[in-house]
Amino acid sequence: MSVKYADIIIDISHEAIDRTFQYKVPEHLQKIIGIGTQVSIPFGRSNHLRCGYVVAISNEPVFDVDKIKEIDSVKEEGIAANGELIALAAFIKEQYGSTMSNALKTVMPVKEKVKGLTNKQVRLLLDSSDITKRMELYRKKNAKAKLRLLSELAEEKIIPYNLVTGRLNISSNTLTAMENESVIVVEEEGYYRDVLSHLGGVKSTGETPNGEQQAVIDRVAGDYERGIKDTYLLKGVTGSGKTLVYIEIIDRVIAMGRQAIVLIPEIALTYQTVKRFRNRFGNKVTIMNSRLSKGERYDQFEKAKRGEVSVIIGPRSALFTPFPKLGIIVIDEEHESTYKSDYPPKYHAREVAIKRAEMSGACVVLGSATPSVESYYNALNGEYKLLELPNRANRKASLAKVSVVDLRNELKLGNRGIFSNHLKELMTDRLSKRQQIMLFINRRGFAGFVSCRSCGHVFKCPHCDVSLTEHFKGTVREKLVCHYCGYEQKKPKVCPKCQSPYIAGFGIGTQKVEEQVKLQFPGAKVLRMDMDTTRKKDSHEKILSLFAGGEADILVGTQMIVKGHDFSNVTLVGMIAADLTLFDNDYRSAERTFDLLTQAAGRAGRGAFSGEVVIQTYNPEHYCIETAAKQDYEAFYEEERTYRCMLKYPPFCHVLAVFMEHDKYDELVRCTEDIASLFKHRDEVHIIGPCDAVISRVNDLYRRVIYLKHEDYDKLVFMKNQAEEYIEKSQGFKGCRVSFDFDPMHSY
Repeated sequence: MSVKYADIIIDISHEAIDRTFQYKVPEHLQKIIGIGTQVSIPFGRSNHLRCGYVVAISNEPVFDVDKIKEIDSVKEEGIAANGELIALAAFIKEQYGSTMSNALKTVMPVKEKVKGLTNKQVRLLLDSSDITKRMELYRKKNAKAKLRLLSELAEEKIIPYNLVTGRLNISSNTLTAMENESVIVVEEEGYYRDVLSHLGGVKSTGETPNGEQQAVIDRVAGDYERGIKDTYLLKGVTGSGKTLVYIEIIDRVIAMGRQAIVLIPEIALTYQTVKRFRNRFGNKVTIMNSRLSKGERYDQFEKAKRGEVSVIIGPRSALFTPFPKLGIIVIDEEHESTYKSDYPPKYHAREVAIKRAEMSGACVVLGSATPSVESYYNALNGEYKLLELPNRANRKASLAKVSVVDLRNELKLGNRGIFSNHLKELMTDRLSKRQQIMLFINRRGFAGFVSCRSCGHVFKCPHCDVSLTEHFKGTVREKLVCHYCGYEQKKPKVCPKCQSPYIAGFGIGTQKVEEQVKLQFPGAKVLRMDMDTTRKKDSHEKILSLFAGGEADILVGTQMIVKGHDFSNVTLVGMIAADLTLFDNDYRSAERTFDLLTQAAGRAGRGAFSGEVVIQTYNPEHYCIETAAKQDYEAFYEEERTYRCMLKYPPFCHVLAVFMEHDKYDELVRCTEDIASLFKHRDEVHIIGPCDAVISRVNDLYRRVIYLKHEDYDKLVFMKNQAEEYIEKSQGFKGCRVSFDFDPMHSY
């Protein structure tokens, strides 16, 4: 057998050793070591055993053979990644800034084996003629236990082991003796953990696509069948039946022997989505998410790898399911910020999905009623294929009527409560008709921006067109700060626009809304859905199931209640505080607000009764509020495109955030200035900072950020590479943590 050598990445997340090391593959391991195998290797002068991943195998050594160490063993608990996922990890490392070790961990959402479940049973080996002879023998020897078991097996042939040792009271010694006599065999049959048993049986829905849906299905599936593997943007109004389109396309792709990944932005969406897919594909569907146990995740991983399931549904990490014949990736609600990782490597699932599809020969379908500005821009420019569903699937279900309430007028009328008079009237009406209501709050509630309660004026940075954030010293509101450029001012005592003293941070929480609902509508049954009420496993499904079953009149919640859910009896949606995301210190704040309001409006009137929506705001004249009220995406896009183009934000210009942390502030300032100096003399790049991060200190680590802007994304990748190389060679960055984020979804 020829000598083989493996290139291995060490499982240590440190840039200084972020390269491959060559090891000799022992002869007895050559048959079991492949690309992605997790191994134990002697590392460093002390030869301590470290974990590593095999990324390449060759027949040629690159060093002196005598100096090449040998692989110690294969990690029994390790999961091997296939070559495609290794290549995808390399892409992630290069594009987003990370160690290869971290990138490998990202593409392997299940990193360790978990002991499988088994059913133990006792099976009879004798035929009918031998049974009689053996029973006579046991009677002569007075072997009562053996006779008792044989009598039962003569009827059942196979009996579960726990019944044999329990109800029949047969000892293990007796079973061993009967095995030695070739009368029985005790066997174990492995089985996978069922993560969808709580959904009940499969029911045929009899859904058939309408003309608009069928045209989209035929376009995507027809292209695939002809060998055309494109990226499609499906822009469909809320209730247009995008999920049915996904199912029909996937059905045709599966018929060609391929598999499908369906990404959803929230675990809360799993319940309804999986039920619909399960009704079509039965046990060929499974899920992958963080709420599953280690054993459950491992089993779904193995089922996918073996090709025993055809569709996997889950949030971002499901993208790395090891399907051997991947044919399609669907990203539902593709505009959602949850598709961007918050931890290094800070990849975007949309971009990585397109790359994986390219490697696998798969197509990608991006779906949304409110596509991200970047995706719609790419579709209009021909990079993606644009497909549209302009009408609701149920032609009797028109888009909801939307009314905007100016909270400034409510204050003038003496209403300082959470609910406007108009919303209270509509809630009373719907409760009397036994129709359901959803009350939506943009977030759990904290002072995201500072405004005047009288006129609605928001305090903004004069240089960056973002809201100022309130800073505290102890319990005293000391100053307002811009976290883009560092501008700050004292918090004024009166509004500069109307001289009102009513200046406050704007924020409201779901718990307070729930309390007020119960106070003002004591007869109503209320459910609350937020991070606090959905911590336990299956809690999302339980709350949504109760509401869908009519067990509650009002559902109060955060963003998770307005994304993709379909409740036919909901006829009123109240948006309690539409401004909560409007003035985030982030250039995406208007887009995020428009998305949430439009998605929330889409929950009303999806059944037999018409729907109505109330948007409560201090800024009714803002273009994102006006266009959301009309549910006019194109009008919003034109306004937002102009704003992004003028201020050079994505997709017209790209942004690289260099985020740095250190336990010594002076050292951190020196390090950030050092990195910034690498690019200060480049005319083509625009540098913002260095400045303190939005949260400037966490867990005793100080935080600062530098923003680099450039029209060419690849140029920013090149600058990222330069910064990584400079940091690796320099001795001055010890103790400094550095991460990179391209086109960040939030401000640092």
